[in-house]
Amino acid sequence: MLNYIWLGLILLAVIIGGCNHQLKEVTDKAFEMAEFAVMKTALPLVGIMALWLGIMRLAERAGLVAMFARALRPLLRWLFPDVPPEHPAMGSMVLNIAAGILGLGNAATPLGLRAMKDLESLNPHPGTATNSMCTFLAINTSSIQLIPATAIAILAANGSTNPTAIVGTSIIATTCAAISGVTAAKLLQHLPVFRTATPATPNGASNLHAQSAAAEISGPLSVEPPHALKWCGKLVLLIFFAFFCYLFIRLAFPALIGAQPQPDFLGQKAFIRIVNAVSQLSIPFLLAGFPLYANLRRVRIYEEFVEGAKEGFEVALKIIPYLVAILVAIGMFRAAGGIDLLSRALHPIMQAVGFPPDLLPMVLMRPLSGSGTLGMFAELVKQCGPDSLVSRMGGTVYGSTETTLYVLAVYFGAVGIKRTRHALLAGITADTVGVIASVIVCRAVFG
Repeated sequence: MLNYIWLGLILLAVIIGGCNHQLKEVTDKAFEMAEFAVMKTALPLVGIMALWLGIMRLAERAGLVAMFARALRPLLRWLFPDVPPEHPAMGSMVLNIAAGILGLGNAATPLGLRAMKDLESLNPHPGTATNSMCTFLAINTSSIQLIPATAIAILAANGSTNPTAIVGTSIIATTCAAISGVTAAKLLQHLPVFRTATPATPNGASNLHAQSAAAEISGPLSVEPPHALKWCGKLVLLIFFAFFCYLFIRLAFPALIGAQPQPDFLGQKAFIRIVNAVSQLSIPFLLAGFPLYANLRRVRIYEEFVEGAKEGFEVALKIIPYLVAILVAIGMFRAAGGIDLLSRALHPIMQAVGFPPDLLPMVLMRPLSGSGTLGMFAELVKQCGPDSLVSRMGGTVYGSTETTLYVLAVYFGAVGIKRTRHALLAGITADTVGVIASVIVCRAVFG
C-alpha cells in the first residue's frame, strides 16, 4: 500500500503543480526535501541514536531490560504473542512506550528503532513486517502521552488563559486512538490480503536468520552475565534514588521543603507540576542511572556503551534512503497545493457532519509532516484565538495523533522492511479515531 501512496503523492504533485503553474515550486521542493532528509533529519539523528543505543546496551547488559519486560509480561504477551517473553524486544518496546508517554521524543525514537531491530531478529520473512511490528507501529502512531507539551507551549505563547486545559482531552483522545490502532492491527492481520506466505526457504533457514540478527544486536553469545548486587551497591542505588526523590519534591512540591518554585512551574496545577517534574527528571535519571546500575553489576560500561553507539550510527545511516523517499514525495505534494485542494474539496462534507472546516488542513497534514502540522496549528491559534474551541480541538489533535508516514518510513527503514502489510492502515485508523475523539471530547468539555 505504501508503494501506491508514494507514487500517488508524486503523480498528484506533478499534475496539480502543472495545473496551478507551480511546477518550479514542486521541483525546488523535491531537492530541498532531499537535502532536509539527509542534513537536517538523518545526520542529527546519528548523535542521538548513538547516545541512546549506547545507554540501551548498558541497560541490556545489566539485566534492566529483561526486568522491565518481566514487570509487564501479561500485557506484552497479549499484545505481542509472537515474541518470546524473555526476548530483548520486550524490554526495548517497554522503554520506547514509556518514553513516549512521558513526552521524551528524543529518547522514544532511538528506543523504538532499537525495538524494531530486536523484532527483526525474530522475523522469518526478511523485508516483510511481522504482526508484532505492525502492532508496535500502531502503538507509536497513536502517540500515547500524558502532556502535549508542544501544543501547550503554542497556546501559552499566544496568550491563552488556560493552556493546560487540553491535557485531559488529549489523554482521552490518545487513549481512544491507541485502543483503535491496536484493535485494527489485531483484526487486519487475519485478512487474506495481509497474511504472510510460508517461507520458501529450507527448513531452519529462518531460525538461522533470527540467530544471526540476534547476534548482530546482542553481540557474542558468550557474554559474561552481570554480577549480583552487593550490599554496598544497593546502598549506592538507595542514595541515588533518594537524591532524585528530593529533586522531584523540589520541582513538584517545593513548599514541602521550603524551596522556591521554579519559574516554569509557577501557577501550574499539582497534576501538571508532577508530570512536568517527571518529564524534566526522566532523561537525567536514565543517563546516570543505567550506567551506575551496570557498573555496580560489574559491566564494562565504557566498552559496552561504545558498542551500542556504533549500532546507533549504523541505524541512522540506514534510514536515509527511506527518509528521502517519503519526505520528497510529501514535500512535492505540499508545494503543489495538494493539501489546499483537498481541504476545499472536503469542506462541504466536513461542514455537513459538524466537523470544523478550519481544522481540516491541519488534520490532512498530520499524517504527512510534523513541522507542517505545527505551523498550521500555530496559524490556526492566531486566526481563531488561543482559547477558542477550534484551537483547543487542534491542540488535542496534535497531542493525540502522529506523523504516520514518517514513523513508518523511519522505523521500517531501520530494518529494511519494504512490505509494510497492514501497519499503514492500522496507523491511519489510530489517527482517524484520534481526530474524531478530539472533536467529540472537546465539544463535550468546552462546548
